[in-house]
Amino acid sequence: MEVSSVFTAKDVGCIYEVPLIFHREGLDDKIVDLLNIWTGRPHLQAWEEVVSKFQKPAQEVCVAIVGKYINLTDSYKSLNEALVHGGIANDCRVSLKFVDSEKVEKEGAARCLADVDAILVPGGFGNRGIEGMILSAQYARENKIPYLGICLGMQMAVVEYARNVCKLNKANSSEFDAQTPYPVIDLLPGQSEVKEKGASMRLGAWPCVLKSNSFAHAAYEQKEISERHRHRYEFNNKYKKKLMDKGLRITGVSPDGLLAEIVEIKDHPWFVGCQFHPEFKSRPTKPHPLFKKFIEAAVKYAQGRIAR
Repeated sequence: MEVSSVFTAKDVGCIYEVPLIFHREGLDDKIVDLLNIWTGRPHLQAWEEVVSKFQKPAQEVCVAIVGKYINLTDSYKSLNEALVHGGIANDCRVSLKFVDSEKVEKEGAARCLADVDAILVPGGFGNRGIEGMILSAQYARENKIPYLGICLGMQMAVVEYARNVCKLNKANSSEFDAQTPYPVIDLLPGQSEVKEKGASMRLGAWPCVLKSNSFAHAAYEQKEISERHRHRYEFNNKYKKKLMDKGLRITGVSPDGLLAEIVEIKDHPWFVGCQFHPEFKSRPTKPHPLFKKFIEAAVKYAQGRIAR
């Protein structure tokens, strides 16, 4: 092998630095030469800015990820990176605190979350740890801490609101309690008679219409969006009026208006729950709008904490 074809796989502190390192060593030029093709010079300014902001941020926030798979943090890899992207957009380092939702159940939200600047509750399956997720959503709501609930995290925020604000005692998702008197989260329309659950989830990209004067609309800056879904249960429209009368806002719906895709809480600095998975579309050079605004809200909260 030619010496000129040997390149160093250097260890880096930021994975997004890898393209820059290989470019400096001439790997891209070598590949072009070996393939005998022509191409223009690479435009790496955006990558250089990403790495610069990652390595020398102007500020730092701590975000809690309250989930049930925290013993294997790579389970949330796409979320972790999307939060980093949101930090880059705000010239901010995002420190992640992985919190077991079962620990929240045992020790209380205040003990587990008092030192964070924002709370994210991700998706998941099964009833283990869901009460800890509900307690986390309640703690974020009552203490005005920025909150982002994704899929299950959105659903548990709705359950929390139903229980503690609307006084619907024992409200729950029918996924976890088939006997709940208030199934504020229930099966997708038309699936109540489905016995075999395989291949019956709502999957893939679906359109969503946003309401003006909402956190979601301020983030996306457009009226209609498309996001990727992976779920079977939805907000139960039978309880829509009762929850909305008490201040819950439904700010994103399917084009036919039948499915609630985004919920927000009125009179809160930043509280958003989305039924879809925005982390799948986030990129280091193009952070997802919701993560960008979520971290922006975390920065404001952290600054307020210092001021206090």
